[in-house]
Formats: sequence, C-alpha cells, structure tokens
Amino acid sequence: MNLKGRGMNTWHDLPRAQRIWFDEDNLWVELADGRQVGVPLAYFPRLLKGSPEQRVRYEMSGGGTGLHWEELDEDLSVPGLLAGVARQEATA
Repeated sequence: MNLKGRGMNTWHDLPRAQRIWFDEDNLWVELADGRQVGVPLAYFPRLLKGSPEQRVRYEMSGGGTGLHWEELDEDLSVPGLLAGVARQEATA
C-alpha cells in the first residue's frame, strides 16, 4: 500500500540532525539539509543544569530525528525542536 500523499510520514521525510553542539546559552542543531538551528538552553532545564561534559554525551536515534541524554534523562525530537522554534519566531 502506498501511503505517500495521504498525510503519513516516515522518518525519511522528517527533519534529521546531522550533528549538535552547545555554546554558553544555546543548543545548536545542524540538520541533514544544511540548516542550522539554535534553541535557548533555558527551554530545557535538564540540559541547562547539566555540565558541558554531560551535554556532549548524547545519542541520536531514528536516523537523527531523536536526541537522547541518558545521564540527564532528556529526550528531544528534532521535528519538535523545529516546531517550537517556528512558534517562537511567529510570536516574536
């Protein structure tokens, strides 16, 4: 059954992280399509409170659609990050 065009997404259609990094105030995500998105750490208290060493110990899942920090008990979805960034920009 071909579900393409019927509102059904596969993880291949979702935005995917290629790499992530942090500066003093932000989580940065480089997407597979080349875009870079910065999100304030203040949105993620567990990451904000974590040490720089804890922040760099993460795992990607779903081909880059998910980010997981075992030690900090934090899970983020890359599509969710983009939706949140879009909402913040729309209200700014």
